[in-house]
Amino acid sequence: MGVVDMSNNPPTSRTKDFFASPSLSLSLAGIFRDAGTPAETAANREGEEGDEGSVGGRRRSREDTAEISSENSGPARSRSAEDIDFDAELGEQDEDDGDGDNKNKKKKRKKYHRHTTEQIREMEALFKESPHPDEKQRQQLSKQLGLAPRQVKFWFQNRRTQIKAIQERHENSLFKGEMEKLRDENKAMREQINKSCCPNCGSATTSRDATLTTEEQQLRIENARLKSEVEKLRAALVKYPLGTSSPASSTGQDQENRSSLDFYTGIFGLEKSRIMEIVNQAMEELQKMATVGEPLWVRSVETGREILNYDEYIKEFNIEVPATGRPKRSIEASRETGVVFVDLPKLVQSFMDVNQWKEMFPSIISKAATVDVINNGEGDNRNGAVQLMFAELQMLTPLVPTREVYFVRCSKQLSAEQWAVVDVSIDKVEDNIDASLVKCRKRPSGCIIEDKSNGHCKVIWVEHLECQKSTVQTMYRSIVNSGLAFGARHWVATLQLQCERLVFFMATNVPMKDSTGVATLAGRKSILKMAQRMTSSFCRAIGASSYHTWTKITSKTGDDIRIASRKNLNDPGEPTGVILCAVSSVWLPVSPFTLFDFLRDETRRNEWDIMLNGGPAQTIANLSKGQDRGNAVTIQTMKSKENSMWILQDSCINAYESMVVYAPVDITGMQSVMTGCDSSNMAVLSSGFSILPDGLESRPMVITSRQEDRGSDSEGGTLLTVAFQVLTNTSPTAKLTMESVESANTLISCTLRNIKTSLQCEDG
Repeated sequence: MGVVDMSNNPPTSRTKDFFASPSLSLSLAGIFRDAGTPAETAANREGEEGDEGSVGGRRRSREDTAEISSENSGPARSRSAEDIDFDAELGEQDEDDGDGDNKNKKKKRKKYHRHTTEQIREMEALFKESPHPDEKQRQQLSKQLGLAPRQVKFWFQNRRTQIKAIQERHENSLFKGEMEKLRDENKAMREQINKSCCPNCGSATTSRDATLTTEEQQLRIENARLKSEVEKLRAALVKYPLGTSSPASSTGQDQENRSSLDFYTGIFGLEKSRIMEIVNQAMEELQKMATVGEPLWVRSVETGREILNYDEYIKEFNIEVPATGRPKRSIEASRETGVVFVDLPKLVQSFMDVNQWKEMFPSIISKAATVDVINNGEGDNRNGAVQLMFAELQMLTPLVPTREVYFVRCSKQLSAEQWAVVDVSIDKVEDNIDASLVKCRKRPSGCIIEDKSNGHCKVIWVEHLECQKSTVQTMYRSIVNSGLAFGARHWVATLQLQCERLVFFMATNVPMKDSTGVATLAGRKSILKMAQRMTSSFCRAIGASSYHTWTKITSKTGDDIRIASRKNLNDPGEPTGVILCAVSSVWLPVSPFTLFDFLRDETRRNEWDIMLNGGPAQTIANLSKGQDRGNAVTIQTMKSKENSMWILQDSCINAYESMVVYAPVDITGMQSVMTGCDSSNMAVLSSGFSILPDGLESRPMVITSRQEDRGSDSEGGTLLTVAFQVLTNTSPTAKLTMESVESANTLISCTLRNIKTSLQCEDG
């Protein structure tokens, strides 16, 4: 009988196997034992006193009593009656067979053999090393302890039964707790829908109300997902109820790699063995794609980027080519190498934990989920873990559609200092989940991570995608079709930025020049954490994710504006009520770096921010969060004739993109955050700018050593996305008004006009 595997929990359950080692199981057994009812404890004490009287009347020590209790009381009562009878028989055989006067007494009350403290200690020591000793080990131990081999055999059998009972109780309690949590969430959603009412007539709204259609639909989808999870939990409980074991429980280590796919293979239409075979092939391909140079990868003379030689790729990996000779979908392949400031185990963990992965790439990932765990891996670092995942990839503009992709991810240790994380899409999986979302598939992609000591890692990233050919808005066509938007360079640059931010967040020796205006380390951390939350919220708000329903209107300057509204009911991180988000994307004939420096400079803020009315802005705190001076969090104060206002601003820049995100904050609340108070419940509503290169990597007009004579064409233009979020009504049941839409239109139009005027590109 092996140790019960805890890895069969559905993907939403984040429980771990708390009984991975026998020593931990034994310590937990003591906790469960001491929690027995007083009646059981009293009964056990009476039995012990009776037995002790029969052997001499001496009271055992407190240590002996604890050892005997761990063997014969508490959870051990779940062992079979047959085992107990065996112990009773052994106790009788140890007595003098010639003592006929005691036979009647033995029939009235069976006498149990009590092992000594030393015997129990030796058997437990062996149990920790080998819960299933072989015949030779049992014979050796029985001679050493002066016991019969059968006594040793049944002691180990009872100990395994005892631990199994504890594990099953704990596992079932986890299942029940998860079910209760899902029921509570389901109930809260139902109550929220029932409470919805029309602000005009007071009657309950119906699904025909256009303002609630999207929200209600999302609630129904979430409700269906929760029901599905509850059914999975119920099915697992029915299949393996308390006191029973799975058919494979006796296979020991094999059970650690079991998954819910073993129970639900019908959903995905693939056997686990086939999935593992595909993953292993993808791992081999990734290692070659990451390490092989020419002729597989050819470096572009003009751009310096590596380009995949597709003909060589087909020959190298024996890829089947369609009859037409050309792939039916567009192929995007890219490779990038970079060094990041993070420990290797933490980086691997962030890839396998879907929440950490999403937080690491907020500008790229709008949605992510672990659909199922196929293999939990081995050890604490989960070497060989395999899981089915879903991700929705976005650009920071509503003009470019998102890419939804299902893929299997596997992490594997290649050597003592090297790991690989591979992603690969598998045929039929998407069709069985949601065929309408099949827009993008991953060929073997991922990264090779090598530890370089001192908290540094070298990352070689390969991104290889198959995408359905679709129409892209003209302005973004070049950056999307070139593979820059979703390519390896974007992923590596974002990873470097986020790891650098984390290093500066955890640092305790930040120079004063990099941390002005905040006196304490706790205050610095609290502000940086708040800024990260503000920027992540901004990234979620402006993309083309299915979270939003965008409506197109025309601005006063002729540029297109997309608007969307949402209702915040109970998120303390944002103000409660109806929130309007207005976004516009334009092309400007200036370099991305010039535009970024202009927008983040507080001395020039009054040139574009119409809320200042021409007044100055002054920085009262400046916190660096990266080596580049552009990566900083600032608190700015703005004084006007009416009142003063504080602004929290987060500016970020990497090799691919840059952002300037800001939000007005409550002065009193911000002062408490600066002293180190928790900022998680402070409401912020972010607005800001996303800045991208236009993807047109053109040649310079002339060849010269003089920088000023090269012309601006070599730098290309900039794709600027401007986004404003405004609280239009503090009541979540209110409707969006045309006045609010008109105000947002004016805000974006005036801001764009001011930026173009200041940068002298009105005619761009």
